[in-house]
Amino acid sequence: MSLETIAVIDFETSGLAPQGGGRATEIAAVLVRDGRIVDSYASLMKSDAYIPPFIEQLTGISNEMVAQAPEAAQVMREVAAFTRHCPLVAHNASFDRGFWFHELELAGCDRDPAHEFACTVLLARRLYPEAPSCKLGRLAQFHALPDMGRAHRALADAQTTAHLLLRMQSDLQDRYSSDLECAPISHELLTRLQRANKNALKRCVTDYARHWAQWRAARAQAELQGMETTNRFLNA
Repeated sequence: MSLETIAVIDFETSGLAPQGGGRATEIAAVLVRDGRIVDSYASLMKSDAYIPPFIEQLTGISNEMVAQAPEAAQVMREVAAFTRHCPLVAHNASFDRGFWFHELELAGCDRDPAHEFACTVLLARRLYPEAPSCKLGRLAQFHALPDMGRAHRALADAQTTAHLLLRMQSDLQDRYSSDLECAPISHELLTRLQRANKNALKRCVTDYARHWAQWRAARAQAELQGMETTNRFLNA
């Protein structure tokens, strides 16, 4: 497993994309570290968006509910702080990525360099070709993940995606333990795998493990040189 903290996010929205006038109506972020869920954040979001009846029926989020919610800009500032320095994961990340950066921009928030996305849909296509579907609910059933409640609510979907991420990390550790050696199942590995050819996953893992070992050796050498410099200064 990895000791880095990964933030799993999910949006509910009034439309399919910001470019078409869609706005976020709810967001959740679930923090995952060392093989478990460690924290979460969720809030409805008030904006000037109108929620069409079919989306209200799908999500259960009404115009009346968001009218009483905190302002979208306030929510985005809070969730940006909650996920600071954390790489991100989402199910069908291209959808969430668009709303994430759009709502951050509207809130006047600077982009966090750590906020790169890994996508559990892309990963599932490579890791579980035998799954009947890559929809979140079907993958949850396929892996017998915990039931987190109503689908199409941000916290429930983010929690389900977090459990799927944990399952993926565990399966990667089991499948490629000899190739990984001491390398962790990091967000970097996930982003490499989601771009890899489905028939070249093992090579992707071994390349990552080699680069990780080189990075660790270089870091250890730099730390040793720093200690030697400090000792020479103290003994001068």
